[in-house]
Amino acid sequence: MKETIVFATGNEGKMREIRLILADLGMEILSMKDAGVNPEINENGKSFGENAEIKAMAVWKETGGIVLADDSGLVVDYLGGEPGILSARYLGEDTSYAVKNQVIIDRLAEAEGEERAARFVCNIAAVLPDGRVIHTEETMEGQIARIPAGEGGFGYDPILYLPQWNKTSAELSIEEKNQISHRGKALQAVKDKLMALYREKKE
Repeated sequence: MKETIVFATGNEGKMREIRLILADLGMEILSMKDAGVNPEINENGKSFGENAEIKAMAVWKETGGIVLADDSGLVVDYLGGEPGILSARYLGEDTSYAVKNQVIIDRLAEAEGEERAARFVCNIAAVLPDGRVIHTEETMEGQIARIPAGEGGFGYDPILYLPQWNKTSAELSIEEKNQISHRGKALQAVKDKLMALYREKKE
């Protein structure tokens, strides 16, 4: 039977990115819905890494095997690191990202140049079959755009402008995004670690 990895998310946009990057592991990549689990998860960590591990462990306790979870968010220097680990719950969980994005743009109305520096951060926690946990963390650096742009991606993608591409994250193709995104780089790093571990196992 083909080995599986469960990724602790129900976000289909995220699952598309994940499956593309992890395809060459040769394992089936399942969402929580695919795996038939929906544990109560209390994300009360104080960092992206702590929250990723809380999610991964909650799912692993129900599925065993290999479970990955990410915690990611937007960090805006001008706002003292907000929304940070509260990115999904910023201004309330039911508030649309169109509203959240406009509020951030409005709060940076007076900010110029480097003052607009911001980044997406992604930490991935991988719980292994024996309960060990490994972490990877990566960023995608940019600036807060003055107006949202792009139809791709999700969340805060339309307002993170990437000067080297002259585009927002939402204007990148999924292939471009997977090369440079915080999640793409963190997934690549965790994939390399898993491949190394499985090579050791076979030797």
